[in-house]
Amino acid sequence: MIPTAPLGRARLPVTRLGFGAAPVAGLYAPLAEDAATRTLEAAWDAGIRYFDTAPHYGVGLSEERLGRFLADRPRTSYVLSTKVGRRLVPYAGPASALDGADGFFGTPARERVRDYSADGVRRSLAESLERLGLDRVDVVLIHDPEAHAREALDEAYPALERLRAEGVVASIGVGMNETGLPARFVRETDIDVVLVAGRHTLLDGEAARELLPLCLARGVDVIAAGAFNSGLLADPAAPGARYDYQAAPDPLLSRARRIAAVCARHDVPLPAAALAHTAAHPAVRTVLAGMRIPREVHENARAFTTPVPDALWTDLAEEGLLPEGAGTGGNPL
Repeated sequence: MIPTAPLGRARLPVTRLGFGAAPVAGLYAPLAEDAATRTLEAAWDAGIRYFDTAPHYGVGLSEERLGRFLADRPRTSYVLSTKVGRRLVPYAGPASALDGADGFFGTPARERVRDYSADGVRRSLAESLERLGLDRVDVVLIHDPEAHAREALDEAYPALERLRAEGVVASIGVGMNETGLPARFVRETDIDVVLVAGRHTLLDGEAARELLPLCLARGVDVIAAGAFNSGLLADPAAPGARYDYQAAPDPLLSRARRIAAVCARHDVPLPAAALAHTAAHPAVRTVLAGMRIPREVHENARAFTTPVPDALWTDLAEEGLLPEGAGTGGNPL
């Protein structure tokens, strides 16, 4: 069984392993509808009850597929988050230009327009609900506002704050691949959730230096995504292993393989150690993993519930293979 933890102001019970729904929207390669449905079914059967999506993922395809899958599930049986900051508009250009746009394939004829205005937030959420076929989502996050910090702070956040006060959404926050601006949101606003991707992993300890301690001190819950850094910590021996959506650089590839060797000495799969490390920080409520096929769901569920001996963390620390500030790793269960 996958345990749960309370998330956000409403203390919603999220499974500590969550489903990141970008891959089922054609991330890196097209994915047929029935294949996406089988993956979502595998996640449900594995006990996963927290699902995260966004308009950005497959220009709405992720929300549409997830909504169709959840349509006959009781609304109180799962927790759902989506994001604002990118509105979707019809695309009138050549279809060939769509394939692979922002890393997604086989997507609808739409394009993304950045919009962090108050009106944009309200319209984006309304459009997401239409694609999902639902009357509400539980968590709404401001998505990737790095180059739009002022507008996100002055317009997007107050709009979400009003929606939370009106009871339209239960929790609000920000979701990013960096830590500086999320830390600013924690200090300057009343958000209750931060999603940080790829910055709290066995290869990257950036979030542990400031953001996670700050969240813990301020009572802001953390959704940690990207525990595998786009795949490198899932299988560093795989051809074309990625780190942060790009081909992994040789120094990180070598480091990941050294970590894997230590894990092998303890008979622990590298993904189990990667997930355990990311989940162990007391500010982290759930770890999001992107999953494309049922086999990945089964592997991740098994890895998340695999005990990791303390001796493994000790050996990683002694060999200088834990990120700075990570302590000795730890276990989430």
